[in-house]
Amino acid sequence: MKIITIIGARPQFVKAATLSREIQMHDDIQEVIIHTGQHFDPNMSAIFFEQMHIPKPDYNLGIASLAHGAMTGRMMEEIEKIVVDEKPDWMVVYGDTNSTLAGALVASKLHIKLAHIEAGLRSFNMKMPEEVNRILTDRISDVLFCPTETAVSNLKKEGFKNFNCSIEKVGDVMYDAALFYKDKAKKPTFELPDEFVLATIHRAENTDSKEKLAIIVEAFNEIHKQTPVILTLHPRTKQFIEKYNLKTDFLVIDPVGYLEMIYLIDHCKMILTDSGGLQKEAYFFKKPCVTLRDQTEWVELIDSGANILSEISFEEILSAFNLMQHRKIDFSKELYGDGMAAKGIVAILNI
Repeated sequence: MKIITIIGARPQFVKAATLSREIQMHDDIQEVIIHTGQHFDPNMSAIFFEQMHIPKPDYNLGIASLAHGAMTGRMMEEIEKIVVDEKPDWMVVYGDTNSTLAGALVASKLHIKLAHIEAGLRSFNMKMPEEVNRILTDRISDVLFCPTETAVSNLKKEGFKNFNCSIEKVGDVMYDAALFYKDKAKKPTFELPDEFVLATIHRAENTDSKEKLAIIVEAFNEIHKQTPVILTLHPRTKQFIEKYNLKTDFLVIDPVGYLEMIYLIDHCKMILTDSGGLQKEAYFFKKPCVTLRDQTEWVELIDSGANILSEISFEEILSAFNLMQHRKIDFSKELYGDGMAAKGIVAILNI
């Protein structure tokens, strides 16, 4: 059996590492990895392959820094050529990026069986490109691998049980990764304070708006007076902070590798983010989280009390931070499975 795996962004590298490791245990399965190039910064791409021992991509398309339509179209064009040559039995796509949608559309049009890992997630905000990508990918997939019961429920409510597809609750491959790599975490080379808050900001709705990004930076500056804030600076965010000439009093660092990021998550006091994946990683490492968005696809984190949403308002961000400092959280619930998601996925694909 031959599987083509499509990846292009940091969270997908983490997820792919778990599946590739499981695939390598099966002599009868060949994996062909296509890296679209959507994340091109070395610390957001190459270092992940090195640290996580992901097989070197068989194809690297180098497609990045384009508008949504142009990026997705270019990716489809190049992926299609490869699929025609490779003739895979399955295509595997992850999450909700432009790379995900491009691969899914090619598989559907060429009648290649399509597996969507992290299916069924919904933010119910159609203004988010990620929401459009995930819904369209779900609709044309043959197997929908869901990380949570909420994801399964979303698909059933949308009528997917009547479509020609299989819905499988397998758990979250990112939890697999957290368990496997936790003991391999690497302390960053810069000096860390004894106590700190870890922050990331990258979503367009926060970075493209000067007003919103200025509020976030101001709030981080204020929190930093109480507890040191470390912001891992996504290239997109860096570009806008410089463009808007915003003053950052907190520690700003370049993107780090996955093993360094795991160390930071494991040793921080709290996480402030607009990232989907980091919300979950906070839970994996038993850290309270404030999500700087109006909604999240990971609603079970909100329901459990481990995460809280905050509007982009100076007062709201500080209020959410102070609330989460004192909230008692039960991290014992297995919200994302038992760490065996990749094994279950490969078993189903290999039937």
